[in-house]
Amino acid sequence: MSTMALPELTGGRMLSVWRPDAAALLLIVVLAVLYGWGVLRLRRRGEGWPAARVAAFAVLGLGSLAVATMSALAVYDTELFWPAAVQNVLLDLVAPLGLALGDPLRLGMRALPERGAGRLGGAMSGRLVRFLTFPLVSSALVLASELCIYFTPYFETALRYGALHDLMYLHLLLAGSLFVLPVLTREEALPAWCTHPVRAALVFLDGLIDAVPGIVVMTHSTLIAGAWYLHHTPAWAPDVQRDQQLGGGAMVTIAELVSLPFLLAILVQWSRADRAQRVVLDRRLDAELAPAAPERGRPEDAELVRPWWETDGGAVGQRMRRGAPGE
Repeated sequence: MSTMALPELTGGRMLSVWRPDAAALLLIVVLAVLYGWGVLRLRRRGEGWPAARVAAFAVLGLGSLAVATMSALAVYDTELFWPAAVQNVLLDLVAPLGLALGDPLRLGMRALPERGAGRLGGAMSGRLVRFLTFPLVSSALVLASELCIYFTPYFETALRYGALHDLMYLHLLLAGSLFVLPVLTREEALPAWCTHPVRAALVFLDGLIDAVPGIVVMTHSTLIAGAWYLHHTPAWAPDVQRDQQLGGGAMVTIAELVSLPFLLAILVQWSRADRAQRVVLDRRLDAELAPAAPERGRPEDAELVRPWWETDGGAVGQRMRRGAPGE
């Protein structure tokens, strides 16, 4: 046991204990400034940006990032396994979802000057980015990242060295963002077959895949970073094996809870796209049935565009003409 153990982690300390992390704080400030600049630039041009997107980016996205890296989870992650497990799930699932709901890429495309928007679009359309954001590839990267962290020396080494710990934070955040951002905000970066129904199925499948690391951690008989936690676990903490089971259970629970709003966001996009498509179709039909332009300036020559069945020479057209009123 460590002689420098922290006081017992209670509900009150979960809310009150915070410790700044310079690297994480810098990232949060940079993302907030860039996003805020984009929103202000649009407003100065008289263009709006949804307040709900700003709230999602700031509260769910940056908020989750702050909680994962500077709250009691970060303070106690070297003493207990379960706070570290919750940290990692927040970084690769919750924070990317919040950032994506803020739609930062579309905001950047609208706010940047034409040259800057072109460069951003070109960078996001590069072969490497398109490969990494391919849904099956990005989902596999998230799963591989989690398994690599827990079942290689990566995690225990990160607990020993602060710089590597910060790198692990960034690794998890980027891996999660590679899947979430294209599915929610960069439709043009996805293959043509990746329609809204396919995306909904992929999100459902990803929710199942995201639960795999938690299940493996919860049921794994060998201790993860066992040498570290056996030496550092305080006297008030649960048994190390029990601590690992709690962490795995928390990972599964959060992964399944996150999949619900993710799937709901896809369904809302699907509904909006379908509604927009119906509006376009209705306008096209209205244009086809609108009065034709009068010839030689005589209004009496104007007539409606004739329905297709009046000029169709096939059996269906003849049947439609026979059944039409007045025939």
